[in-house]
Amino acid sequence: MKSQDLGLMLKLICMQMQEQESKAFRKAWPHDWQDWDGGLAANQQELWEWHNPYSTTARAAQYSARSLEHETGISKSQISLSLNRCTETGLIRIDRNLGIPRVNARNLYHFVVHGLRYVFPARAGSLTRGIATSFGAPVLQGKLHSAGEFQLVWPDAAGKTMGLAVEPLFRSTTYAVRRDPQLYAFLALLDAIRLGQPRESKLAADLLKEQMESEQ
Repeated sequence: MKSQDLGLMLKLICMQMQEQESKAFRKAWPHDWQDWDGGLAANQQELWEWHNPYSTTARAAQYSARSLEHETGISKSQISLSLNRCTETGLIRIDRNLGIPRVNARNLYHFVVHGLRYVFPARAGSLTRGIATSFGAPVLQGKLHSAGEFQLVWPDAAGKTMGLAVEPLFRSTTYAVRRDPQLYAFLALLDAIRLGQPRESKLAADLLKEQMESEQ
């Protein structure tokens, strides 16, 4: 497994959540918090069109390598390789009716909780400007006061927060989170799990489980 596989699987979960929430999700867009200047965030019209595929073929197109590249910043060739790897390990299955990839969220959750910090370790680096992650991100703000003077950030020239640099799970993370606040929440929770102390990691894991279960 490569770290970008996690980003892709989390994006697929977000997409299924968006299918299920439809108009309710559209009402909540765009996110009311933005830790960067300018924006790549999808607008309401774009999201509305996404939620109203006129056929199974139109929906399947949203899951094509080309579309997933547009949403995540991961190249089409790497998208295909990630899908193959995750299918072989049973983390992804192909929906027989729709022909689109679906994530085994339960298995993915167990890997994240028990293996993430060992397979993809992370540590805080030097002070830089970026986009807040872990307990500095909206999904965890006010949940627990973590020790340390500075927040943790993904380095990004357009970021608004000064903090300690954390290398994101995959290269295009800061692009992808601009397009999807739910993906932002998932990736920030993963950082809290792999960087936090036991109490912090458990809190993040509980929130991650709650959000993933809402997709099933």
